Amino acid sequence: MEYINLGRTGLKVSRICLGTMTYGTPQWRDWVLSEKDSRPFIKRALELGINFFDTADMYSLGVSEEVVGRALKDFVQRKDVIIATKIYWPTGDGPNDRGLSRKHIMDSIDASLRRLGTDYVDLYYIHRWDYETPIEETLEALNDLVRMGKVRYLGASSMHAWQFMKALGLADQHGWSRFVVMQNHLNLIYREQEREMLPLCRAEGIGVVPWSPLARGFLAGNRKRGERGVTTRDGSDQMAYDFYFQDIDFQILDRVVELAEKKAVKSAQIALAWLLHQPGLTAPVIGASKMYQLEEAVGALDIGLSPEECAFLKELYQPRPLLGHE
Repeated sequence: MEYINLGRTGLKVSRICLGTMTYGTPQWRDWVLSEKDSRPFIKRALELGINFFDTADMYSLGVSEEVVGRALKDFVQRKDVIIATKIYWPTGDGPNDRGLSRKHIMDSIDASLRRLGTDYVDLYYIHRWDYETPIEETLEALNDLVRMGKVRYLGASSMHAWQFMKALGLADQHGWSRFVVMQNHLNLIYREQEREMLPLCRAEGIGVVPWSPLARGFLAGNRKRGERGVTTRDGSDQMAYDFYFQDIDFQILDRVVELAEKKAVKSAQIALAWLLHQPGLTAPVIGASKMYQLEEAVGALDIGLSPEECAFLKELYQPRPLLGHE
């Protein structure tokens, strides 16, 4: 395993982050694994050297945090892992059970800590931008969590570059803790973040931890034109079909498959290796519902790509509408 500083901080994280939306309860989504089936993945991730685990309060409506917290407590010392969770999406039916108000932030961090079984989280993300709450209110509340010791570092996810820069500027202006990492939508199929967000992150020393690095499984190479249901998730994940599955996406996938065959590796490994070669990238957030997926993701760290191979993978890309946030 390789380790890297998270942005300009001194925090060392593994270059692969295990996303845990897949772990919780199938009552939430039919492709989610139960706690019994989830635990081996968390244990194996630790054995492979992964120290960076990503969850959210809305995954399995809180059950994911419970599963992750119990497993990590059983398998490793708290000081040896980096736990990230998130806030924004609804976690209940009440009008204040969502968003980034001071009330919801204060209520949600305590609930997340209880579910995770810890007295602090290493990284706390705002899951999206809240258009109904002044960003100053959000930033001051987050700063208070850092001062209380409940949160060590702050992160943001999927927003416009101007919004992120506004938040960074206000934090600097008021002396509040600033965001140190951006979790955004980035893969070979969707590269709109290259226009403004990624240059901003490099300029500001912000870590980049992209979600959906395999385009919700599309870049694994087993999706077929005009077919659905190749996997359980493929059969029920409408968002994947809304985001991807255009003809140009399959053309890009064909190049991924071609290069994977040439190098005698898996298509998913080529897609991850390409991300890992991008300047300023910290660690992709990978999901795994089969053990080989986890092990292959770690194996992608050993795959070198030449500038010509990276250009071959990128060449066909065409601009597309914004996907992943408003």
